Amino acid sequence: MTQEELAKRVGVKRTTVTMWENGHSKPTVPTAKKIAEVLGFDWTELFQEV
Repeated sequence: MTQEELAKRVGVKRTTVTMWENGHSKPTVPTAKKIAEVLGFDWTELFQEV
């Protein structure tokens, strides 16, 4: 899935997805839940430190 496709399905701009991927920001909890629903994983994983 492209950044553009994810952005459309989640309801954000593609640049927002880029910022998340680069670690410049994190999604809100409601948005994290949408991302997880679209991609099929537990939303809390987005907030775990690596």
